Amino acid sequence: MSEATADGSQGTLYIISAPSGAGKTSLLRDVLESAGDELALSISHTTRSPRTGEIDGRDYHFVDEKRFREMIDAGAFLEHARVFDNFYGTSQAGVEAQLETGQDVILEIDWQGAAQVRKLLPESVGIFVLPPSREALEDRLRDRGQDDDEIIARRMRDAVSEMSHYGEYDYLIINDVFAAARDELAAIVQCRQLRLPAQQYRHAALLRGLLASAG
Repeated sequence: MSEATADGSQGTLYIISAPSGAGKTSLLRDVLESAGDELALSISHTTRSPRTGEIDGRDYHFVDEKRFREMIDAGAFLEHARVFDNFYGTSQAGVEAQLETGQDVILEIDWQGAAQVRKLLPESVGIFVLPPSREALEDRLRDRGQDDDEIIARRMRDAVSEMSHYGEYDYLIINDVFAAARDELAAIVQCRQLRLPAQQYRHAALLRGLLASAG
């Protein structure tokens, strides 16, 4: 992995978590669009059925419950969880294959999944996104127009539980002004891409040319 590989040839694994309504997905979408091929979102496995417009291998890897349980038994997941009636999981082999190409990879998961990943890949980089206030978070949840008061109250309780784990991460972003938060997230990624081992690997030919003997 990136920290453990002295030549900088492997990408960085980012774990990004936030309570529902903090704006994490919108931040990631903007950063991914501007980052190009050097940054990618990990594609999870799930047992739920595809929704309209979703494509297998692009949005999720859709598998049945039997196959998912086989993957659990084989230790194939970096993290997995059951959400209501469906399973979700992150393939360790899939993530490592992306990292080995030098690509940086983002996992968009909750704090429990993040804890599972850190046990297996302690060199991963954690980023937590917080709203500027509880009031702002509740307003954002209501602005979606999708949930009634009871569900919003439950989401707020879940959010407080999720937010209490921010201290387990390496970076903290407060999503008050969207553009500023987006730039902060992009800056974290760019800063790590500029680390010496990564740059030495990426620009090996240039460095050899610059340091070649003049004679």
